[in-house]
Amino acid sequence: MVSINSNKNNNNNNDIVGGDYYSRYFEKGKKKDTLILNMGPQHPSTHGVLRILLELDGEYIVRAEPVIGYIHRMHEKMAENRTYLQYVPNMGRVDYLDAMAWNWAYVGAVEKLAAIQVPKRAEYIRVIVAELNRISSHLVWWGAFLLDLGAFTPIMYSFDDREQILDLLQSLSGSRLTYSYFHFGGVNKDITSSFKDKALAFIKRMKSRLPMYKGLVTDNYILRKRLEGVGIISLDMARRYGATGPVLRGCGQKYDIRKAEPYSIYNQLKYEIAANDKCDAMARYLVRLAEIEQSLLIIEQAIYHMPDGKYRLSKVPRQVRPPMGDVYFAVEGARGKIGINVHSNGGKQAYRVKLRSPGYSNLSLLGELAQGVLLADVVAILGSLDLVIPEIDR
Repeated sequence: MVSINSNKNNNNNNDIVGGDYYSRYFEKGKKKDTLILNMGPQHPSTHGVLRILLELDGEYIVRAEPVIGYIHRMHEKMAENRTYLQYVPNMGRVDYLDAMAWNWAYVGAVEKLAAIQVPKRAEYIRVIVAELNRISSHLVWWGAFLLDLGAFTPIMYSFDDREQILDLLQSLSGSRLTYSYFHFGGVNKDITSSFKDKALAFIKRMKSRLPMYKGLVTDNYILRKRLEGVGIISLDMARRYGATGPVLRGCGQKYDIRKAEPYSIYNQLKYEIAANDKCDAMARYLVRLAEIEQSLLIIEQAIYHMPDGKYRLSKVPRQVRPPMGDVYFAVEGARGKIGINVHSNGGKQAYRVKLRSPGYSNLSLLGELAQGVLLADVVAILGSLDLVIPEIDR
């Protein structure tokens, strides 16, 4: 839903556009005859539950304010009245497009606090499923981003490819979206030779599809005109707001938790950190497509070098009781750095859990980034940030 209001004679229409909120952010000291545009929360490009309050001078944005909280579910508070194992399913609901990464961040934090050593085979399995989920997340972003920009066809291709991944992950976890596959001390189910064969077949298929993606979309003149030179995020701005993931790497900074703070077996695998120093929406687009290629390379190596052995420790009790203490564990998600801080008082439930979601930091720079840009470019800028609102409203 989009609603418009003029700041002219705004003393008479505050109730129409939001009352005190508008008075606080959009009225004092502003020039006359600017327009207030309420973009979302039903606007298609805000994906349901994000609201952007825009002040416009003609078609140019004077000010932009994200309004969040429409889907807040108090995930952090819920950790205090669930056992450590009961809380695992919550992770799949924080970021439903990259649930495996959130599974890993939480389970990894508890394992670090409880000094649980994960079997080598389980580490390889975790890498495989996490990278498959990263690719599926990027495919959803690719299709939805282009749909927001007015191109309908690409999302049909991306969802076709994504279905292959969901079939693989469903065979392991029983779910196609909100996974609870990670377990303290390993994973819930071992992978089979059939899974390996199907995963390798998918890698071959996906590699053959990427040139088509490039020809159909990436090299398209209209797309490049919509993205090149739009939404330029300087490296300084990205650092000030704590941006991570493709948003930061689209500024030329090769910062990736898998390399910067190595965990699991990532330091034993050969792959490159995708980055682009153009700093615009096109740079962030290209980084994500390059990440798909690198994830395929990672999965292939993990499959070929996977050792035999246990996929889960049998001695880990269902009622995990980590000792008193505080721990932080981070992983690289599809949108950037996922960090989880767990504080234990020695009980069967966490005393406090703090979730660090990359989308929250990435969205925070929108207010500064959108100043002075055309209204038509806001959709391209929002899409280039790859926002998943339940992760922000965690």
